[in-house]
This record gives sequence, C-alpha cells and structure tokens, in this order.
Amino acid sequence: MEPERPSRMYSKEPSHPTPDERIASLFQPDTVLSTQYFENLRRKTLLEPEKRLMFAILEDGVHCYLENLGASDAKKKQIFEEAAAWITQIDGDWVFSFDSVCNALGLNPEYVRQGLLRQKQKSVKPGRLFANQAPAQLAG
Repeated sequence: MEPERPSRMYSKEPSHPTPDERIASLFQPDTVLSTQYFENLRRKTLLEPEKRLMFAILEDGVHCYLENLGASDAKKKQIFEEAAAWITQIDGDWVFSFDSVCNALGLNPEYVRQGLLRQKQKSVKPGRLFANQAPAQLAG
C-alpha cells in the first residue's frame, strides 16, 4: 500500500492559481463598504474646487508676470513686481504661496519658476543697459 499524499489544500507548498482561476478572478466583484465608496467620492468632489481655484491663481500669476514683463507704465510695473515677488518667494508657508499651489497641482515649483525667469531673460534685449531706455538715449 502506498502512503497517502497530502491534498493540495493542506500542503505547505505555496499554491499558485491556475490560468482559469486567474481569469475567473478578474470577473469577481470587489467588495467595498458603502462608507468607503462614499468617502472616496466625497473626497474627490471636495478637492476639485480647491484645485480649480489653485489653478486659477497660478494662471493669473503667470499671466500677470508675462503680460507685464518689461512694462513702462507704473501700474503695469507694479502688477509685474507683485507677480514676480509671488513667484520668486521660495518656501512660502501659506496655502496659496507659489510653491504650495504648484505642489498641490503636481507641478515642480522650481521648474516652473526657472522657466518664467528664463522668459524674463529672453525679453531683455542684448546691448541695452536699462529695459526702459531706447537705443537712441543710450547712444546720446
């Protein structure tokens, strides 16, 4: 008489699902409690307005910076300087600082900041000492 072989269910060897079992597991419903479902749904709907607000703040700051870059009008200069101060402030500790807004939107704040500063450098024409002086003023 042969000794009995232990059944697969009680074996200490790890059991691997067969291909049929793996395919069948794809079509089994996931068990989720209603509180888990509604908590996840509520979290998504609560975060969306804040992210839209943060995106609007970032968009406005970048727009004010780029549109008023090199402006000669006093009001436009002030708008540019305020936007530049917001953008160049590193590690602001308030919720709507440039770094906080970029991080909340999944953007690298330093990367965005460097891109805006490069745009400023490109806008300064070579050979001019001051952005608001015309070439004729510099020569005379």
